[in-house]
Amino acid sequence: MNVFVVGLGLIGGSMALDIKSKNMNAIVFGIDKNKEHLKQAIDLKLIDKIAEFNDISEADVVILSVPVDSTYELLPKILNRISEKTLVFDVGSTKSIICQSITNHPKRSNYLATHPIAGTEFSGPSAAFLGLFNCKTNIICEAKKTGSYFLEKAKQLFEQMGMNLIYMEPDAHDKHIAYCSHLSHICSFMLGKTVIEKEKDEKGIFDMAGSGFASTVRLAKSSPAMWTPIFMQNKENVIDSLDEFIKNLIQFKDALIEEDQEGIFNEMNGVNRIKEILYGIDQVQVKRVTL
Repeated sequence: MNVFVVGLGLIGGSMALDIKSKNMNAIVFGIDKNKEHLKQAIDLKLIDKIAEFNDISEADVVILSVPVDSTYELLPKILNRISEKTLVFDVGSTKSIICQSITNHPKRSNYLATHPIAGTEFSGPSAAFLGLFNCKTNIICEAKKTGSYFLEKAKQLFEQMGMNLIYMEPDAHDKHIAYCSHLSHICSFMLGKTVIEKEKDEKGIFDMAGSGFASTVRLAKSSPAMWTPIFMQNKENVIDSLDEFIKNLIQFKDALIEEDQEGIFNEMNGVNRIKEILYGIDQVQVKRVTL
């Protein structure tokens, strides 16, 4: 099985490792415009061989793991070059615009729109590791537009990685992911910006930063090259989520100004139920590992 990974960062590199570990007959080829990434991927044994874009005609599986603006540009070109029996899937954090871009492509049935909810704040080939996707959710969009042969082939790969598959339409995906992923990244970036700007005037502020600050700004270490096009492609949903978040911030600020101690307590106490929600998610993942 010839597997071509286009984009050798955290997600693409980790998928390459998982596929190599589960499929002894797999030969993983790497394509990346960054020559240093290609060298690292070979040295780290993420891939077996370096390939050129024109070689994609030899692929059995193509994994498109690049920023979403590049996915929008490359996906039709990849579909133009693949064989009739090649599965293509992307792993981007936006789905509507990408799916729309190839709606009428003659090889639309070869393509599966996916979004594995997995990752860290680190990027590049050195960030990849075996088992990243174990017990993680993978959102599948427009499954009915993918040929049954290709859908089953993809499901087999994802299940080998230990992923839990859920199905959703692209518009719903983009709306929900704006709140539970995109918004949190913006908050992390802007909290980091706020503290950095304050540090210019008040030296030593970072000396007081504890684990709470570190965990909250962890996502601010994420790649701007990846996240800028995500925010732009999903800007309407992101703006809606920001409006809701800003409204809640203003309400909290007003409660402080008015010295509404009871109101502040009730706000935080109401949100505390998130512990129950996240505990339920953790239990499902633990159960999956046990099984």
